[in-house]
Amino acid sequence: MQIRRRTLLFTSLTAALPLSAVRPAAAAPVIRVGTLRFGSVAWELDVMRAHGLDAAAGVAVETVEFAASQATQVALQAGRVDMTVQDWLWVSRQRASGADWTLSPVSSALGAVMAAPGSPVQTVADLRGRRLGIAGSPLDKSWLLLRAYAQQKFDLDLDQAVIKSFGPPPLIGEQLAAGRLDAVLTYWPFAARAEAAGLRRVLAMEDAVEALGIPRGVPFVGWVFSDAFAARHRAAVQAFIKASDQARAILVASDAEWERIAPMTGTSGPGELSQLRSWYRRGVPEHWDLEATARLYDVLAGIGGTALVGPATHLVPGTLWSPV
Repeated sequence: MQIRRRTLLFTSLTAALPLSAVRPAAAAPVIRVGTLRFGSVAWELDVMRAHGLDAAAGVAVETVEFAASQATQVALQAGRVDMTVQDWLWVSRQRASGADWTLSPVSSALGAVMAAPGSPVQTVADLRGRRLGIAGSPLDKSWLLLRAYAQQKFDLDLDQAVIKSFGPPPLIGEQLAAGRLDAVLTYWPFAARAEAAGLRRVLAMEDAVEALGIPRGVPFVGWVFSDAFAARHRAAVQAFIKASDQARAILVASDAEWERIAPMTGTSGPGELSQLRSWYRRGVPEHWDLEATARLYDVLAGIGGTALVGPATHLVPGTLWSPV
């Protein structure tokens, strides 16, 4: 199933009342959104507010900032927020355990393997026996995808073939700069900044996904909320998602908007901002290929096993939200 990016209209959730029945307007429904202070979700929400997309959609967005993605998960589960951005691996595993979380796609952006310009690491096969820094944990989806790619293309078990160092992106970036690592696998904003600083892209993970036979347009993260919340507030949820889509469309189309939000991105100058913009835009495809998501899930489950997916050997039905 291919879903085309929505053409978004600035329409109200409610019809206008006849003049004879005019009364004070009801307050717009509030959606509490858990977000990180830094990152693309915060940029999109800023664009949404700056262009009045939330107000035009008839919803009020209340942002609650957290320091880490795990904290947003806890807040969602505790009912402190109504929505946050997560990946469908987490959603599917939660559904397999009885939760009713569901996901509406936001981005297909992934990171990359990066190396210094003069590094002997030219392809993934050259990582054999070398020191690789990996952003996140042993269950990070980019690491699992890289392992699947290396196994299929080079018959190489990267888990055994490289000297692994897991850690946050800034730390592994510093270790690479200090010569203590030969390459890093890092998240897309850090890969974009590294490329702007002169590092070389060995493999973009989006290319690894395609090499595994999965078409482009598979989402990796999205807005996560409960089926119960969506059932109670269906119109508001649909309106918020349309406003979110419109904000991304502005960032895809407008270089001037990136100049406006440049202070939020923390970029050091025009070159870094340009790279960040380019990587972001590649993560907003023309359509979502949701059917391929289940195929990619099976690839990841085959590498990560129950430690990654728990009892859900296949993508659990309902993981991807259907508004109808």
